[in-house]
Amino acid sequence: MSALIPPFTEETARAKVQRAEDLWNAKDPAKVALAYTPDCIWRNRNEFIQGRAEIEAFLTRKWRRELDYVLRKELFLFGGNRIAVQFQYEYRTDNGQYYRAYGLEHWVFDASGLMASRTASINDLPIAASQLLLIKDKS
Repeated sequence: MSALIPPFTEETARAKVQRAEDLWNAKDPAKVALAYTPDCIWRNRNEFIQGRAEIEAFLTRKWRRELDYVLRKELFLFGGNRIAVQFQYEYRTDNGQYYRAYGLEHWVFDASGLMASRTASINDLPIAASQLLLIKDKS
């Protein structure tokens, strides 16, 4: 396989999406932050974040609130140094309520393959444990 740097082919775009899914599912904020440029700009829902330190802090907060987090990403579009994905993830809050989140992300990469910009639009849907699709342990 070619290096996962722009311009992306279908093969490298799919591999980049899978790598991102795997990295986020490992839930290690410090490792995830290294996939972004030092000055990366994010819009996540209504939050604006810039730089690896803010990304790491955001993810630390996120995964403290979103327990049992499991994410699936799917390539939507790609071209040049851009990739768009659709995704869904499930999580549980500390009061036992499960959620499924749906959304779209737009990614822009630098020449070395680090993400320089991430825009995410996300909607959460409360669900019952019986409706879980991604979380393996439904207890």
